[in-house]
Amino acid sequence: MTTPRTEHLVLTGVLTAEEAAQTVRGILAVQRADGAIPWFRGHHLDPWDHTEAAMALDAAGEHEAADRAYTWLARHQNEDGSWYAAYADGDAADVTDRGRETNFCAYIAVGVWHHYLATGDDTFLDRMWPSVVAAVEFVLELQRPGGQIGWKREDDGTAVEDALLTGSSSVHHALRCALAIAEEREEPQPDWELALGALRHAIRRHPERFLDKDRYSMDWYYPVLGGALTGAEAKERIERDWDRFVVPGLGVRCVVPNPWVTGGESAELALTLWAVGESDRALEILQSIQHLRDRASGLYWTGYVFDSRAIWPEELTSWTAGSLLLAVAALGGDEATCAVFSGDRLPLGLDPDCCQ
Repeated sequence: MTTPRTEHLVLTGVLTAEEAAQTVRGILAVQRADGAIPWFRGHHLDPWDHTEAAMALDAAGEHEAADRAYTWLARHQNEDGSWYAAYADGDAADVTDRGRETNFCAYIAVGVWHHYLATGDDTFLDRMWPSVVAAVEFVLELQRPGGQIGWKREDDGTAVEDALLTGSSSVHHALRCALAIAEEREEPQPDWELALGALRHAIRRHPERFLDKDRYSMDWYYPVLGGALTGAEAKERIERDWDRFVVPGLGVRCVVPNPWVTGGESAELALTLWAVGESDRALEILQSIQHLRDRASGLYWTGYVFDSRAIWPEELTSWTAGSLLLAVAALGGDEATCAVFSGDRLPLGLDPDCCQ
């Protein structure tokens, strides 16, 4: 096992160099030899969280391990460009949820672009491009006339046309990364640009096109994290619901009014805050969830029920650790992570206010 690169993963009150290396080793210990990264050994793999963990490995300089994670996706992609929602312990032959969720499938573009920026590996980009194209085409087949993305296709082929704001916001980010890859390869994708513009317009101007999940913190910050809302509009959204979701000193609620803070949502909010220029508050959020760190493994508990002072569920997930490492990497100035989540180098697509 290599020594993780941790100089940009040191953050006061969050991680020392030794703690960062321990967390990276914790994710590596979960990864299977074939590259799969389940939530934890014995639990399932889903393609989105698998990719999030792989991105964290790249942020720590573990590029070979991240490459194996993306190779796993390419090897096990379905003929229609999708992946299933869950594989038992990352075993591609043991599918436990045969739904094919659009945001899960699109996210490969974010990971592939991040890996390319981290490594400059043109061969990797060439190898992964067909998988990215197939995944994007699968996702866009479920785009509705209003721009929003239907959230999944059932195993029998039925398209679920209801759209989730969080999922569509994640797809928005993925489409921007896919277009960045296309630009790098000099292979224009005008249909993707149109789809991105329509999706951005739906997220910004038409909340009625999405299922009402207002109780969930991800619906609060994901339009900002996914890059659909920027500038003053983004900051206004964060301020509006700050007191609903943020529990001072403990982290971010997953859903109101439940007395449950979760590490993944907290780290993602920190990354969102960094993206809108609120690095001080991002640091405070990351410091507030250190009570979730397992000192023995360096991984993080999924959540904490604060009225009963109980860790719940009792699971140490690779993606919770991954989301924290990515937030720390952004705050630490890691170039690839900053580029992917700041949006500075990502195409915008068609002007969303031109879309009807």
